[in-house]
Amino acid sequence: MGVLSALKPEGVWKYFEAICGIPHGSGNEKAVSDYCVSFAKERGLKVWQDETWNVVIVKEASAGYEDREPLILQGHLDMVCEKKPDCDLDFEKDGLRLAVDGDDVYAEGTTLGGDDGIAVAYALAILDDDRILHPRLEAVFTTNEEVGMDGASALDVSMLKGHTVLNLDSEEEGILLAGCAGGCSAGIALPVLREQRRGVKLLLTVDGLKGGHSGAEIDKGRGNANRLLAVVLTELRKEIDCGLILAAGGQKDNAIPRESRAELLISEEHAENIIQKAENICAAVQKRLKEEYGMADPDLSICLQRKGTAEAEVFSEETLSHAITLLTTLPNGVICMSKDIPGLVQTSLNLGVLKTEQEALVLRYSIRSSVGAEKEALVEHLRRTAEQEGASVKINGDYPAWEFRKDSPIRKDCVRIYKELFGKEPKVEAIHAGLECGILASKIPNLDCVSMGPDMSGIHTTEERLSISSVERMWKYLLELLKR
Repeated sequence: MGVLSALKPEGVWKYFEAICGIPHGSGNEKAVSDYCVSFAKERGLKVWQDETWNVVIVKEASAGYEDREPLILQGHLDMVCEKKPDCDLDFEKDGLRLAVDGDDVYAEGTTLGGDDGIAVAYALAILDDDRILHPRLEAVFTTNEEVGMDGASALDVSMLKGHTVLNLDSEEEGILLAGCAGGCSAGIALPVLREQRRGVKLLLTVDGLKGGHSGAEIDKGRGNANRLLAVVLTELRKEIDCGLILAAGGQKDNAIPRESRAELLISEEHAENIIQKAENICAAVQKRLKEEYGMADPDLSICLQRKGTAEAEVFSEETLSHAITLLTTLPNGVICMSKDIPGLVQTSLNLGVLKTEQEALVLRYSIRSSVGAEKEALVEHLRRTAEQEGASVKINGDYPAWEFRKDSPIRKDCVRIYKELFGKEPKVEAIHAGLECGILASKIPNLDCVSMGPDMSGIHTTEERLSISSVERMWKYLLELLKR
């Protein structure tokens, strides 16, 4: 018996648990892709799988529904892999450790991957049940969505007949999404020159932050651990001579980093006095930052630990100066709010990854905008600033915005049926996070899209939760949409 076997709807949770048992982080989707292919073949359904492990499964219309417009059900196979420091799970080999807490499903010590495993589970449960009435269904499962939507970009749509998409990659019940930002990833590499030194090693950590999704939660005022680490380093360098051995924080450019660390080296001479001064500086910076981020990140913590005497290669003074300049002067967070849709972030960027390699300090940003020209201008600003400091910039995973369509038949149907089922109208919104609808719309003429999903919280973090009751309500809603 599975952990989720008692939950309803049984078919949805059965497939969700099966997916969670297969490692499927971005770039590691072959096994879950093969699982979907086997599912289709066992049921005699048409199936395509490409070299990037995208999967398309087709089920012909129910009797009496042959003349209806085909419907595309779409979600992505990959998940964001984040885990707590004390978690020993190996995302490359291990399945998730699922648990139930009241109305929530979660994974012990890690992200859950409800984004977007629940979409795949919904689609498989629908395809598996011949009692469900439906038009021709075309289930499209893409890969590498979380790291640039590479799967959707590579997808061959020639086998698809549908021009209507239900994208199942949203996280709030009762909200129908009808537009989203475009985006890309920017990788900045600063060449590192090093000097051999001997001294006392210190470990500086910034942690206790909430983090979150760099699209959906970029406007929540939460601290970015990589940026805050740079603030601390800047203040330390004003008062003490400290060499930088490494700096590292964050795992995904589309997740706001919750923790970041730096290894420092100070002189052995008067080390105790230097450490005391450094601790005082860290305490003062923590006090100031807690006042600034107190409401959004009340558990923010800055810690300095002594790690003993060592010989180490530290950044040259010139390299360190360039690094601090990049970290503190490149923009981060919300750049511009929409003038047309109140409360919608229009343009932003997130320093999601900071890491030290042997020959370079690497900064990775997720850039988003619903205005193409603003996205390009922000990329160019990053490029110019980085090059002035001697760094190089590489852009990848560029994807278009999904523009709001004023006349959308599927959206009208979704609003009407939701109101009939639940007695209230859903909200129709656009979001700042990226969805694959824009890429699909660039491949399929006159595509009509709506995005929806059950209630989830804490996506892209170890606090991710998926509502059991919401999954069931959205299931009933999906079946009604298919029938009508």
